[in-house]
Amino acid sequence: MLGILAVNITGFWGPSLAVFSPALPYPEAGADGWFALSFVLFEGKMRALFTLLFGASMVLFANAAERQGMDANVAQMRRLLWLMLFGYLHFALLWWGDILFAYALCGLVALLFLRLSPWQLLGIAVPFFVLAQGVEALLDLPGILTEQAVLAGTAPAADMAEQAAMMDRIAASAAQDNAVLNAGFLTAIRLRLGHSALQPLTSAISNFTETLPLMLIGMALLRIGMFSQWSQRQLGLLALSGIGLGLVPTVMALHWLMKRGWPPRAMFAAIEHGMAAPHLLMAIGYAAALMLAFPHVRATSLGQRLTAAGRCAFTNYIGTTVLMCAIFNGWGFGLGTGGPGPELPRAWLPAFVVLGWVAMLAWPRWWLARYRQGPLEALWRRLSLPRVNPVS
Repeated sequence: MLGILAVNITGFWGPSLAVFSPALPYPEAGADGWFALSFVLFEGKMRALFTLLFGASMVLFANAAERQGMDANVAQMRRLLWLMLFGYLHFALLWWGDILFAYALCGLVALLFLRLSPWQLLGIAVPFFVLAQGVEALLDLPGILTEQAVLAGTAPAADMAEQAAMMDRIAASAAQDNAVLNAGFLTAIRLRLGHSALQPLTSAISNFTETLPLMLIGMALLRIGMFSQWSQRQLGLLALSGIGLGLVPTVMALHWLMKRGWPPRAMFAAIEHGMAAPHLLMAIGYAAALMLAFPHVRATSLGQRLTAAGRCAFTNYIGTTVLMCAIFNGWGFGLGTGGPGPELPRAWLPAFVVLGWVAMLAWPRWWLARYRQGPLEALWRRLSLPRVNPVS
């Protein structure tokens, strides 16, 4: 959750396309450094890690439901349908960047694979992921090459015109997003639903070939004991190899993109599909590194706060949206792009990431000392398992 905020902060501050490039909606002094750091350490990796863990959580939830004497599939479907509703409300009421709806929809499909062995899961998920993301990356390649010719001034007139038309579409999208960002609360809801009521569904479909296989891989990793049984040596080798093998192409891609001034087609391609494999490798490496580090930090104050924040991840996810929207939206302080308040420079965004981290770490330990679960976690579980008392 902490890493996801480091990426999402740009989407809270400005139009949706700003998350793809520090040059969108316009170049700004000091923006490149933070974007580059986020691109290398967080972009795609945190989403992949979160999706892996969501897949693992489906196995844990099924086991818990069976221990309570319930039909695990029925309980899972109820849980995911409620999550879908939460996700759509998150989108409609607050922010365009919801992922809960997509997780719920892909989770319903993942239920079909829940009873497979870990090696069957990996045998389906890994080839599907590599093939789907690889094909998408190859399909993006002609557009990237054409864009480079346009930027070099060697492209034919038709390609020049298409590039100009794309930039016009980017400007129109940014203006539409800024209108929602800077509107009052009720007006923003009306605009969001009027312009893109089906966005959660279309986003889930467009990300299906990434989200579903990552969920299946997360199920498999849990079942082969990565999160409970692997030795420190195994985890260390996985952490080093995953992070190392993913980091090298990520840094190479960053260098290429920076040197060429963040070309928009190339940026979209890199973040959407081109870096999918490095993202997954680093996410698995991060997971192994966290497993190695956790026994050494769990008894510390920071470790206890991180553990509590993780147990309240759903509430933290929605709560962070509320906090950041109150800071950047027109119905709050209006510090986002083109807002009624003083527009916050993009270079200041890391300070608000730290603010969000402090908020996510501050309250959960106090809350969990008094209640078994976070507030939204308890509500979600009660709706999913209505005949069972919540458990920690």
